[in-house]
Amino acid sequence: MRRLTTTLETTLGRFGGVNLLPVAVALVAFVLIGAPSSWLTLTVAGLAMGMMLFLMASGLSLVFGLMDVLNFGHSAFVSFGAFVSATVLAGMGAWLTADSWVLNSLALAASYLAAICFGLVAGWFFETVIIKPVYRDHLRQILITIGAMIVAEQAILAFWGGTPFSVARPHFLEGSWIIGDVSIEIYRAFAFTLGAAVFVMLFFVLNRTRIGLLIRAGVEDREMVEALGFRVDRLFIGVFMLGSALAALGGAMWAGYETLITPHMGAELMIVVFIVVIIGGLGSIEGTLLGAIMVGLMSNYIGFLAPKLALASNMILMVAILLWRPNGLRPAVK
Repeated sequence: MRRLTTTLETTLGRFGGVNLLPVAVALVAFVLIGAPSSWLTLTVAGLAMGMMLFLMASGLSLVFGLMDVLNFGHSAFVSFGAFVSATVLAGMGAWLTADSWVLNSLALAASYLAAICFGLVAGWFFETVIIKPVYRDHLRQILITIGAMIVAEQAILAFWGGTPFSVARPHFLEGSWIIGDVSIEIYRAFAFTLGAAVFVMLFFVLNRTRIGLLIRAGVEDREMVEALGFRVDRLFIGVFMLGSALAALGGAMWAGYETLITPHMGAELMIVVFIVVIIGGLGSIEGTLLGAIMVGLMSNYIGFLAPKLALASNMILMVAILLWRPNGLRPAVK
């Protein structure tokens, strides 16, 4: 096992490191699937799914890796983001079905903005009221955030009921592009593009701005940063709010992807989200993106090649990655 691990490390390091793992997975799948059109359709679907998982997982990774907070209530932001966005879209049905892509875009933007705003406010409340009293106490964090998740799920049941909620899509995102024998769903291409844009924004903020520098410095030496006159607690509240808003946006996009949502949606997705965070490495945006793409591709490829193994594919992937790299693919360097 050690020799195999060393060989794999050397090979990947020579050709670009762990960043090329999704490419390697895609190439193996291309050989196994055989049909280029099916492979391309599955690849696009996997990348789109990966980007939506990235949005939901990036906030959890930041909060977990940078603030050392085990937030099992993260799924509440995903679920509420989905239902808030779906409610706004339902109220703007005339704009969604209009032939004008401008009206379609405005309706979609309004729904996403509503989900993000809810995530920001809910994140502030959650951190201030629930998380702050249990900093540095992981056992109490687990218990209190699981309790908050249950309360949030019941709140969704009270406001929206237990019947599956139908989610409308904007007219310009309906249908597929047909290129030869390949069918690419427009919404999936849109989800990939938006997720990539959010990643670029997060990477720039955390690595190229003063705020990002202060956040990372606050994690490494909080006392020194506070001695320089900066309020680290406010920075961490901002990180938590950002993570909550990203989860809400991810939930809103997933709602449009599934087109039918239930109050249990967030809880069901949290298992996959935690797998993404663990695979990528705690506190690493780049690692979270890499883990999300790996999970998205594997889920679609395995679902096509061996449907009975589809549910277990993510767990198998996590075990394989952790046996090779116990800290994840690209853990944050502290």
